[in-house]
Amino acid sequence: MFKRIGLFLLVNGLVIVTIGIVTSLLGVRGYITSNGIDFSTLLKFSAVVGFSGALISLGLSRIMAKWAMGVRVIDPNGPMHPAEKALLDEVYSLSRKAGLKVMPEVGIYDSPEVNAFATGPSKNRSLVAVSSGLLERMDGNAVSGVLAHEVAHIANGDMVTMTLLQGVINTFVVFLSRICAYIASRFVKEEVAPLVHFIAVIIFDILFSILGSMVTMAFSRYREYRADAGGAQLAGKDKMIHALQSLQHTVQLVDTEQKSVAAFKISGKKSGLLGLFSSHPDLDDRIARLQAGR
Repeated sequence: MFKRIGLFLLVNGLVIVTIGIVTSLLGVRGYITSNGIDFSTLLKFSAVVGFSGALISLGLSRIMAKWAMGVRVIDPNGPMHPAEKALLDEVYSLSRKAGLKVMPEVGIYDSPEVNAFATGPSKNRSLVAVSSGLLERMDGNAVSGVLAHEVAHIANGDMVTMTLLQGVINTFVVFLSRICAYIASRFVKEEVAPLVHFIAVIIFDILFSILGSMVTMAFSRYREYRADAGGAQLAGKDKMIHALQSLQHTVQLVDTEQKSVAAFKISGKKSGLLGLFSSHPDLDDRIARLQAGR
């Protein structure tokens, strides 16, 4: 809990400082004038706010993941257990096959969940981490398929793409919410208009963020199919299918509470209406696509 609170305060503090610096350099002032909204200024403000949080989160993604998940990074030059060496060698082999010039960090986090994730600000500063539960419950072929999926995420540049998409969505959320809040404040008395505007901004921020997350998660699901296809190319289709089938038997052991890295894990889904907010497609569908060669 203290890690999460500290992380929240740190990231938000950095975002606030960055917004203040960048808006000052751009000469951005208040977007509400005596003649109404200055849309040009509002758009600049929205872009700075929207991309600041996304870019800072990307820059800190590897550090945040290690801290939040308690990842123990394997030192390639230090003493290793045989299982650690096998894990490191497999990730490096797949990474070279994927054309990565700099090998990702490889780590293990203690958890009974059967999962893995990839994160990092760039292809040259990435991290592949697996749970201890995955190493204990999956055979070598399944582990290879999982690792190939995560390396494919890195090779595809998914972390950067997701960040840029989130920045664009954040920009529209900030822009539209403040327009709607301004309109709402015009329907009340002048003395309470600032309070109504402030409350309306919060409400519309939440509403548009929820709608925006549906777009982000839809792209995330599409990106999972691409990572499956990339994993099949790196490790072989049979291993990738076997990895997903193995995961089906252990899906109850997937931790979905760590939202900061959930989008880059190999599993974790919701059904029904909540499926619109799921970062991953149904495992049956993913397996069917691989079997059909799509």
